Amino acid sequence: MDVFYIIRVAVIYLTPPIDHAEGPVWDGRKGLLFYVDIHSGHVLSYEYCNGKTHSISLYGEVSVVIPAKTENLLYLSLNRSLVALQWDGRTTVGKQKILVTVSPQYPSSRFNDGKADKRGRIWLGTMGHENSSGVVPDEGILYKFTKTNYQNPLPVIAPVNISNGLAWNKKNDKFFYIDTPTRKVVSYDYDDLKGEITNKKVVFDVNNQMHITGGPDGMTIDEDDNLWVALYNGGAVIKIDPRTGKLLQVIGIPAQAVTSVAWGGPKLDILFVTTSRFALNAEQRKQQPAAGAIFAITDLGTRGLPSFEADIVDII
Repeated sequence: MDVFYIIRVAVIYLTPPIDHAEGPVWDGRKGLLFYVDIHSGHVLSYEYCNGKTHSISLYGEVSVVIPAKTENLLYLSLNRSLVALQWDGRTTVGKQKILVTVSPQYPSSRFNDGKADKRGRIWLGTMGHENSSGVVPDEGILYKFTKTNYQNPLPVIAPVNISNGLAWNKKNDKFFYIDTPTRKVVSYDYDDLKGEITNKKVVFDVNNQMHITGGPDGMTIDEDDNLWVALYNGGAVIKIDPRTGKLLQVIGIPAQAVTSVAWGGPKLDILFVTTSRFALNAEQRKQQPAAGAIFAITDLGTRGLPSFEADIVDII
């Protein structure tokens, strides 16, 4: 029987609740945590040094924000489009440009999760249309965007249901990925030079775990190459060892819908956690007043790897 450890950590409430917080990413150059409120179209930032939040609004559903190598430039997902936007994260908003719109064969799909890799390429995936009965299956695609192909990005994994968490290990020769309804975390061998993945392998299966519920959502990795995964409808963040498939730690969060995780802070030793209240009914919202807030977990005894900056366009 697998044994995991319940270790005392601090789970700190940081921000007032919003509808559906997602897509956290730490920009160490600015000391800002960027994140989004998907259905309202808000892109937000949290100043670590003073606790202030800032936001801007776009017209549509925004699920991903990725800082660019170019100063004050962000890449955003807007419905099915990849957008470049000038914003310093605090006050000044500049130009906005749609770079490409994907998946014309699935017009009701939208982007859901994505990150930049070490070479500045963007890996960004879609999900099928979501309605009261769930998500339309097999209408998602994980795309790869580069400087030379961003107007015609390469489908890397298809079909998927809900393209979700992704991460690269410290050596940068493994790629980890989640398609939420499968309830599995998979790994691939990763060729950094070519940006190619091969040899799919299941490294963790929530279906086989007695102690946790929900579906794996957003994901990040620490300096020890352990994965940290948000459990949507599971009320927890879990730590797993992808080399052994073992569940190492379960951290309860005071919100049922835990959406994503990202390392940040000056030492990259704070695990920021986003949550949602979007699907909660009135009674559940009373029971979970903090749902939709951003939390910080400290005292974890490890730290994260720096997030990569995207390098797709130089100017807009």
